[in-house]
Amino acid sequence: MIELLSNGEMAEADRLAIASGVSGATLMANAGRAVADVVAARYPLGTRIVVVAGPGNNGGDGFVAARRLAERGYPVRVLFHGDRDRLKGDAAEAAQNWKGTTERADPDLLSGAQVIIDALFGAGLDREIEGKARDLIDAINAHPAAVVAVDLPSGINGSTGAVMGTAVIALETVTFFRRKPGHLLLPGRLKCGRVTVADIGIPDGVLDTIKPRTFVNVPALWGGLFPVPQPQGHKYTRGHTVVLSGGLSSTGAARLAARGAIRAGAGLVTLATPREAFAVNAAASLSVMVRPCDGPVEFSSLLADRRINAVVMGPGGGIGAPMRELVQLALAGPRAVVLDADALTSFVDDSKKLFTSLKGRIESPAILTPHEGEFGRLFNEKGQKAAVKQKLEESRQASHEAGAIVVLKGADTVVAAPDGRAAIVENAPPWLATAGSGDVLAGLIGGLCAQGMPSFEAACAGVWLHGECGVEAGPGLISEDLPEQIPSVYRRLFADIAASRGYVTSNQAVIPVS
Repeated sequence: MIELLSNGEMAEADRLAIASGVSGATLMANAGRAVADVVAARYPLGTRIVVVAGPGNNGGDGFVAARRLAERGYPVRVLFHGDRDRLKGDAAEAAQNWKGTTERADPDLLSGAQVIIDALFGAGLDREIEGKARDLIDAINAHPAAVVAVDLPSGINGSTGAVMGTAVIALETVTFFRRKPGHLLLPGRLKCGRVTVADIGIPDGVLDTIKPRTFVNVPALWGGLFPVPQPQGHKYTRGHTVVLSGGLSSTGAARLAARGAIRAGAGLVTLATPREAFAVNAAASLSVMVRPCDGPVEFSSLLADRRINAVVMGPGGGIGAPMRELVQLALAGPRAVVLDADALTSFVDDSKKLFTSLKGRIESPAILTPHEGEFGRLFNEKGQKAAVKQKLEESRQASHEAGAIVVLKGADTVVAAPDGRAAIVENAPPWLATAGSGDVLAGLIGGLCAQGMPSFEAACAGVWLHGECGVEAGPGLISEDLPEQIPSVYRRLFADIAASRGYVTSNQAVIPVS
């Protein structure tokens, strides 16, 4: 279930399911039962439960959950926020089927609860929470009871992950059919706790009509295009990545990128270095080749080698006109290009010139890998909006504007393509936030591009690998640790991919099943 559905897409999924013959009442009954099942599986009989229900379908789910739990013998109270008489449709029916008392949602009535079921507001909330509702949410968060949220914690926008003034902090969230972007995007993800996805009777076929364009960034998204080495391959069939180094005082970033590229599987990696830094780069590189390269003439000569099919530029490369000229040279050819750090910052005052060059690369879009600060500078005010509320949509808009794959980095890294596809990562541990980590990521992506992986898929796979390497290395990692985790990560990944393709693995190769 890699698809992520926006609020509008989820509403369409409901509509299509109902049009196919599944009633709205059935969907609500199944949703409420799923919430009750999760609570019953986690907490023993006798646990005191308070359901906080709101005026929409989310509240209807809460009434069903209350009834199901009471039928199992749990002591259940229902607190309702709003005017119960104004409930409509399936939610009104669910409220009528609840035979217990319904009390007004006074924060003081939470007293004694051991589990609070948050069924206050749904994922489509698009206004700031104020007044009594805000006081109620604050009281829920201050209460020692475990909180189980219905669909999304109240106060989180399902499409953006934004906190609408305030939001419930849940220990667990039960959502339905598919997750939403708000389950993965910050800050919403931080409020969800463990997320359970329940089948409530919506047929998977509705996705054929909806055609979702947002996905969880996992191997199921890109594994079919991942370059698993084959027995007949050799280093020249696995591509050649060039990483551009900066001067003597800033060589480390490029070396990290180069290490990432060769660990990712590129057959050859060359570090193109100014002569002043040649000795330092050569002394620190064994598997990576080093070639002197000063200025545009020598860079053009290097790129004339058609075997070089991927270039990584920006890590420690220097900011200014010289970098801009080298970037334009790299973009002029058919090779894959990954632009990071200084290669992006160099165009802050002339981003349209960069975008003009990028848009000509229809067959092989370049890949931009900014963090939020670089994104903000390159795309003007978009960066501030993206960092706060609209990371997914701002990434999409930026990708379309630039004509390139945009990797907007963070704990919830978004990879966006000009055609509207986007993927959100969920495996990035917090200890990836260390100097040089992004340089390794740029190299991983460049190494995958060298092996022929398409730009969007290479960017997604590189981001996922980066997260897995962070998990593998564990707390306290430094950026040098990341490439060294690739062998163990690849061992698992290759086995999974081989199995999905009907192959078996041995220590020597991936071979077809006879």
